[in-house]
Amino acid sequence: MSSQVVAAEEIDVDFLPVIYQYLRCLEKEPTDLNRVSQESSQKVLELQRKIQTAREQQVRKLPGVEYSREEQLRRLEALRKQLALKKCLLLKYKAKSEAPH
Repeated sequence: MSSQVVAAEEIDVDFLPVIYQYLRCLEKEPTDLNRVSQESSQKVLELQRKIQTAREQQVRKLPGVEYSREEQLRRLEALRKQLALKKCLLLKYKAKSEAPH
């Protein structure tokens, strides 16, 4: 596994088609229960593989996942404070630049 960082938008979490296919298997007429059972089991395995792949190959590459939940929350709070300070400074400098000389 490479240590390349990925963005959350780049992760393939499109599980709905597989879930839909699984539900369609369950909705079929129970004329051949064995076949329906095999198809639904196959769809569940496919979904499990897709989730496992996302976990192992993509989610672990997201920045910050190596930190605990508490550390992530502390970092988030620090970033929010920095953002608030920067917004305040921008407003202050903007007001100074617009003030008559």
